[in-house]
Amino acid sequence: MDLPTERKPKLSERVASSIRQQVLKGEIQAGEKLPTESRISEFFGVSRTVVREAIATLAADGLVEPRQGAGVFVKDHPTIAFGAISLDASNKISHALNVIEVRMGLEIESAGLAALRRNSAQEAQIQEAFFEFDRLLERGESTGKSDFAFHRAIAAATNNPYYVEVLDALGLRAIPCDVSSPWGTESALSREYQKGLQREHLVILQAISGNNPEAARAAMRAHLTASQERYRARLSGQQAAWGAARRDA
Repeated sequence: MDLPTERKPKLSERVASSIRQQVLKGEIQAGEKLPTESRISEFFGVSRTVVREAIATLAADGLVEPRQGAGVFVKDHPTIAFGAISLDASNKISHALNVIEVRMGLEIESAGLAALRRNSAQEAQIQEAFFEFDRLLERGESTGKSDFAFHRAIAAATNNPYYVEVLDALGLRAIPCDVSSPWGTESALSREYQKGLQREHLVILQAISGNNPEAARAAMRAHLTASQERYRARLSGQQAAWGAARRDA
């Protein structure tokens, strides 16, 4: 029997996570310069290549900004103010449900606005993220980043930067099908589960491409509501398993 194995975080992810928490907790202030690559490398006991990967991740998250010849600086960015949300994330399903509830308030309207306001390049980015999810799924690789990229591209297509900032604050922890998510269970990582997500994504994409804001809102609402129901079903399964264990005892 092939038993599922949990992926260990890469060294760069550990370094990025540590620096991120220092920034979000205010231990490293906005506008402050990070230590040099060599000092970070020495502190964490990793190579400078690992440090560069970690910095690239933080830059992509909007937390830091490399400046040519000057170093890497913490950005003064609204995302940082929201970012403490991710520090409270855990394996509890209640946290996942809270995140989805916030996403519903944000993403249903963003889907409608994207259908109205997107330009051709933004529509292409949404579609590219959709097909990247499909490509990774066929290869059996983690789809979390492409899933998040799909939703983020929709937020960007509203042409209202605050939709992107709030979604960035939630980050990849908002995507349960990624192995790096604290809620990425075996059932959430199954191929059938992710194929279902992709079918829901397709309905959203088609509504946005069809200039239909109401259909886009409805499709996003259905997608996130289905995610809520999947988590609630998981809670019911936990209750049933507990009851069965008690009866056996």
